[in-house]
Amino acid sequence: MASPDWLSKSPVHVRTYLEGRRLDEVECVVADLSGIARGKAMPAAKFAQQGSFYLPASIFQQTITGEWADDGDAAFTEPDMILTPDYSTTRASPWTADWTVQVIHDMVDQGGAPIDVAPRNVLKRVVDTYAARGWRPVVAPEMEFFLIARNTDPSVPVEPPMGRSGRRAAARQAYSMSAIDEYGPVIDDIYDFAEAMGLEIDGILQEGGSGQVELNLRHGDPVKLADEIFCFKRMIREAALRHDCYATFMAKPHQDEPGSAMHIHHSVVDMATGRNIFVDETGHETPAFLHFIGGMQAHLPAVMALLAPYVNSYRRFVRDLAAPINLEWGRDNRTTGLRVPVSGPEAKRVENRIAGMDCNPYLGIAASLACGYLGLRDETAPSPQYAGDAYDLEAAIPRDLNTALDLFEEAAEVRELLHPHFSSVYAAVKRMEYGAFLQVISPWEREHLLLNV
Repeated sequence: MASPDWLSKSPVHVRTYLEGRRLDEVECVVADLSGIARGKAMPAAKFAQQGSFYLPASIFQQTITGEWADDGDAAFTEPDMILTPDYSTTRASPWTADWTVQVIHDMVDQGGAPIDVAPRNVLKRVVDTYAARGWRPVVAPEMEFFLIARNTDPSVPVEPPMGRSGRRAAARQAYSMSAIDEYGPVIDDIYDFAEAMGLEIDGILQEGGSGQVELNLRHGDPVKLADEIFCFKRMIREAALRHDCYATFMAKPHQDEPGSAMHIHHSVVDMATGRNIFVDETGHETPAFLHFIGGMQAHLPAVMALLAPYVNSYRRFVRDLAAPINLEWGRDNRTTGLRVPVSGPEAKRVENRIAGMDCNPYLGIAASLACGYLGLRDETAPSPQYAGDAYDLEAAIPRDLNTALDLFEEAAEVRELLHPHFSSVYAAVKRMEYGAFLQVISPWEREHLLLNV
């Protein structure tokens, strides 16, 4: 049973938000395979008395279309898992009509073992694998998303939102302050909500697409940062709805514009010394730095199904349109899939530019770290760095979800690192989603095939 004063265990920003007010409701949430918040809401007094509750573990077998995949694990019985609150994740839900907080929960089975298909547990497993070697991975994600006009008919293409000027947001205005000002009220609410939720924003800027925004987070612990992205995505959608528009994290919502990425910056710290293992005492790059890159080059194709989890994800990888098409690496080179940003020695890092913003943040970060770990473990040598325009090279990543799933199902080392059962369930869910997509006849097919073939 939770203590009646459980709020004393929550972060300071929660207590500040509730100062002088009575808490009405607590949202008990977990992230499913798609990164959707699942759980229960209950009166605050009930939450204080309960301490844990149950949800069927089968929520991790639900597809994005609402169907249920069968991984052959007797899922028809839908056994419950036990959820207990991680009080450190308590955050305000400032968009609600009453005083509400949300709490991310830990998930174990009825024997006390972590639920191996839960995305948050998958990421913890990868982080623990690093820790067993005396390493602590550090990540810094970038979030890209589009603000779009309300779109209630899926057959109609999306449009940019109307700005304060009375015109729709324009494309090709990267880094424009005026473009950000066009939808300033949404950005203001994002800032206000983030402050109430204790979410730190490193910066907001206009990206290359019409109504496309990039939000940067400061570096830190992978699980904590994934928790924050999980909360950010829900919060940003709510902020947009307040201003009669949508926020979408779909990888490619507009046909002729760039897609939205979740670039992930990685470094690794030696837990004994606190030193970034990518540089030595003199500030020069170490073999570990190159091995991490080598591991990403070797294994990222096998985890594309996690970094680009939907059929739409692969529409983002277009030559000369901001997203990489191969796994070359280069210094300060945004045409490569793996970029080494300009930095001082202490901040030496590798940026994975492959992941889409539509990926589950827990799984995207876990998959990316898993590739780097395998490179460190196996001392994998990378290809020579690429100094030119990597778009001049042939594409070298899977171009569709079906191919990506084939590679994932063949990647024994990656599947073992993430967890074999998780990998089996994930593949089953994605196969079902892909099958559902193939049943839909598109306008392109009707336009070009109906009377011509």
